[in-house]
Amino acid sequence: MKKYASIAVFVLLVISCSTNPFTGKSTLNFQSNDQIFPTSFAQYDQFLKENKVITGTADAAAIKRVGQRIANAAERWFNANGYEGYLNDYRWEYNLVDDDAVNAWCMPGGKIVFYNGIMPICQGDTGIAVVMGHEVAHALADHGAQRMSAGTLQQLVGVAGSVALSKNPQTQQIFTQAYGIGSQVGVMLPFSRSHETEADAIGIRLMAIAGYNPEEAVRLWERMSAQGGEAPPEMLSTHPSSQTRIAKLKQLVPTAKEEAARYGVTSFQ
Repeated sequence: MKKYASIAVFVLLVISCSTNPFTGKSTLNFQSNDQIFPTSFAQYDQFLKENKVITGTADAAAIKRVGQRIANAAERWFNANGYEGYLNDYRWEYNLVDDDAVNAWCMPGGKIVFYNGIMPICQGDTGIAVVMGHEVAHALADHGAQRMSAGTLQQLVGVAGSVALSKNPQTQQIFTQAYGIGSQVGVMLPFSRSHETEADAIGIRLMAIAGYNPEEAVRLWERMSAQGGEAPPEMLSTHPSSQTRIAKLKQLVPTAKEEAARYGVTSFQ
C-alpha cells in the first residue's frame, strides 16, 4: 500500500505541470478544461436558478459592459503573446445577483457573478473593472484547477505518510496532526495568497488594456479596507492583508500603464 501511494504521488507530480501564460512558470495542474468547464457551466446555471439575478438596471448593464471589455482585453493580450485560440472554450457570462455580500467571482470558463453588495464600493465602471479584472484573472490563470490539484496532492501525501507510519499508531497520530496544520499554514494558505497577488497583477494589466485607469485599483482597495471588520493575521488568511495588497498595487500601476501603451491605450476612464 505504501509503495502504491508513493507511486501515485510521483506520477501526479510528473504529469501535472502546465505553464502559466502570464508568468511563463510551471504550475501544478492536472485538471483539463475538458474536465472542469462543463461542470463549471452546469454549476453556474444552477446558481442562477437558485438566486435572484438583477436585470434591466444600470448596475446590471455596467457589469455586462465592463465584463465584455475585460474579456476583449484578455483576447487581445493572448493573441498578441502567441496564445491564439486560448479562450476558444470560454463562454463569457456576466450577471449581477441580489445579495448584500461584498463579493464577486469568476468560475472556470468565464462565468462571472457580482453581488449587489459590492457595487457601492466599486462606485462605477472603473471600480467594477478592478474587481472584474481580478476575478477574470483567476479563471485565465487556472487558479481554481490549481487549488483542486494542490488539494488532491495534499491528501495523497497525507495518506502516504499515514500508511508509512501505520505500524506505529502513536507516531502516525502525531504525523497526521502536524501534517494537517503544517500543510495548511505552510503550503495551502501561502498558495492561495500567491494566487490573489497574481490575480491582482494580471487584473490591473487587463483593466488598463481595456481602457480603465489602473490607479483606481489602489483606491478601490482603500475603500474596501475602510469597511473595517476584523481580519485574521495574514499568515492564517487565504488573502494578503489590505495593506500588503495596496502597497503592491501602487507598485504595479506604472507597469500596467506601460503594458496598455503597447496596445495603443494611453488615456483611461
